[in-house]
Amino acid sequence: MIYQGKAFRVLPVEDGIAELQFNLEGESVNKFSHSAIEDLEAALEAIRADEAVKGLILTSGKDVFIVGADINEFTQTFKQDDETLLTGVMTVNKVFSGFEDLDIPTVAAVNGIALGGGFEICLCADYRVLSTEAKVGLPEVKLGIYPGWGGTVRLPRLIGADNAVEWIASGKEYRPDAALKAGAVDAVVAPEKLKDSAVALVRRCLDGELDYQARKQEKKGKLKLPPIESMMVFETSSAVVKQQAGPHMLAPIAAVKTIQKHAFMDRDKALEVEAKGFIKLAKSSVCNALVGLFLNDQFLKKKARDSASIAAETNKAAVLGAGIMGGGIAYQSALKGTPILMKDINQDGLDLGLSEATKLLSKRVSRGRMDASKMGSVLNKIVPTLSYGDFEGVDVVVEAVVENPKVKKAVLADVENQVSENAVLTSNTSTISINELARDLKRPEQFCGMHFFNPVHAMPLVEVIRGEKTSDATVATVVEYARKMGKTPVVVNDCPGFMVNRVLFPYFGGFAGLLRDGADFQQVDKVMERFGWPMGPAYLMDVVGIDTGNHGQSVMTDGYPDRMKRDFKTAVDVLYENQRYGQKNGAGFYKYEQDKKGKPKKVVDEAVYSLFSEVCAEQKPFDDEEIIARMMIPLCMETVRTLEDGIVDSVAEADMALIMGIGFPLFRGGALKYIDTIGVAEFVELADKYAHISPLYAPTDKLREMAREGKTFYG
Repeated sequence: MIYQGKAFRVLPVEDGIAELQFNLEGESVNKFSHSAIEDLEAALEAIRADEAVKGLILTSGKDVFIVGADINEFTQTFKQDDETLLTGVMTVNKVFSGFEDLDIPTVAAVNGIALGGGFEICLCADYRVLSTEAKVGLPEVKLGIYPGWGGTVRLPRLIGADNAVEWIASGKEYRPDAALKAGAVDAVVAPEKLKDSAVALVRRCLDGELDYQARKQEKKGKLKLPPIESMMVFETSSAVVKQQAGPHMLAPIAAVKTIQKHAFMDRDKALEVEAKGFIKLAKSSVCNALVGLFLNDQFLKKKARDSASIAAETNKAAVLGAGIMGGGIAYQSALKGTPILMKDINQDGLDLGLSEATKLLSKRVSRGRMDASKMGSVLNKIVPTLSYGDFEGVDVVVEAVVENPKVKKAVLADVENQVSENAVLTSNTSTISINELARDLKRPEQFCGMHFFNPVHAMPLVEVIRGEKTSDATVATVVEYARKMGKTPVVVNDCPGFMVNRVLFPYFGGFAGLLRDGADFQQVDKVMERFGWPMGPAYLMDVVGIDTGNHGQSVMTDGYPDRMKRDFKTAVDVLYENQRYGQKNGAGFYKYEQDKKGKPKKVVDEAVYSLFSEVCAEQKPFDDEEIIARMMIPLCMETVRTLEDGIVDSVAEADMALIMGIGFPLFRGGALKYIDTIGVAEFVELADKYAHISPLYAPTDKLREMAREGKTFYG
């Protein structure tokens, strides 16, 4: 043993070749924490001091190579002043460069995932050998930053500026064949041959067959790109990246500008340029929001894992009601490996459900994500039926029939008699009380809501709704089934609208008030899209369906009459009366025509303005800031109320539900993070400014208390 630490150890392999192994004590994966970096520095010092070491391979003692930096440390680290943060980043760079500058050949033997800092340390090695099971990449832009430990410096010098820009600005992970083709790695081998191949590569260097010193100099020198070609590469890249990233995601375009800025500097000067740009991004609200979302996601996953111990296994599922929704649920379950019965009362429904599943699978085949054999295997896991004959072995039932309490109650009572006593029943309702649906069931403790969002295959969220009598084991079973389906479950308590729809309708309430007061719905759509929503409120209501929205509004009015009952006739009421239901029948706020691909394309319909004249004031322009405030305050305030009412357990779950369920702007981090970004006291002051419009804008007593005490949601 040459060195033994808590993260790294150095072992002799053979004939002067040593192994620098990363095996972080007490962790399931390797990640670069502050202490791990210090340990790496000590290990490198031991290697430099041992004259017997003539070559080195970098390995991992875990199935995952290195997942990158310890993101749990980011929040506190990024709060440091610029000078302290710069010193910290450059300290890591000094350690990494110390590995690169070893006067011996080095080879990284990558057995699994190597991302972010995990791949940056690999770039410091002279050569890289990948297992066929490995993946590499620099995904930092997804956290609102770019690589800060030499990734923007070394990768362009290895694979060319244009390829490096694509890798860094996209944040994608790359499989071994793609990494080899780009030149980011030097060999790809079977897992069992990885270590031997890395040692053989070191041996070839020691034998003089490979010039490892030239490799070192290549990464330490300037980018080999003529000035005119350089200008063309970076200007073209900037335009493409800016268009793809959009106006709010700053990191991708900053990465391009940084690579351009340090292209003709040597390594050490280039690393300083990279570090200074990295710090600017690390201090941004976008980075703060995206890092927060990553940590929220980790919190949700841990919470789901912790409950798995009391979950029953779902080996066979069933969905009641085929159609588009039922077909989507069946597709998702089968795709992820759980066989599912799809029951309907008529053959037409089953045909529609199977057609939906087939269409989604065919798209995967056409895009090369699945072959025909796999498609057939998935389809075979969906068993259509008109009877309850095979339901005895079902573990979880998802009821997805028409949104009518009487129908749902009848169907649930019926299926409860057809399944085993251990089976769990769920309802894919978006508005109907779980407590009410459970009232006539024999085993209400084995019943809860399982609210999927449309389209099922694309939307990551599943709301798991706990009723008054729902057992912990039932919730855990449904959470685990949702995870098995590839979804992110958020557990909420029963209330009108549950979590997501309860919060969404006050947003629509703000929209209704704006139109009443003379705002143009097209202007509101454009402002909210620039704010970061995937679509404005008018377009969103057309997509959801004006009739669906009308039904949802009546549920919200009954549930929360003090603030959601409208004392005026709205533009949506007028559309509903005129049977303009949105995309589904070709006319709502907008008209819809088919584009060349047969998809609905929205077009302006001037006739709709005359319909609104009776209920809306004469049209006038509004400031963008007023539109944003009047739309966002009701949504944020209702999110606060769901947390205070105990509908959702935590700040993290509330914000993640909105991100995944209604497309809340990712870079803003969720409604509660948005309040924190504005400042709780400032948000309360802004809400009070509009409180005369509607009770939807009134701050709660607890929020006022938070404002007085200087507290935040993410304290």
